[in-house]
Amino acid sequence: MGLIKGILGLPTAPLRGVVAAAEQVRQHAEEVFYDPVAIRQQLEEVERQRAEGILSDAEATMWEDELVERLLVARDRPRREQ
Repeated sequence: MGLIKGILGLPTAPLRGVVAAAEQVRQHAEEVFYDPVAIRQQLEEVERQRAEGILSDAEATMWEDELVERLLVARDRPRREQ
């Protein structure tokens, strides 16, 4: 039965490879998006731009709210073992 299943599964092998690669890309993107160090750097950049007048208080607050939300989600996400 294993041989027949293997032969019948050959046409879908490239698709499984693409799906596996897409999953790895998604996982990496989430790791970068929820990286606490990167989020803190972005918060510092928002504060710098606010101080220089590049961002209004309302714009800076909006960005800070989003970044703090990401930071909270990052804290609660399970760590992926390398």
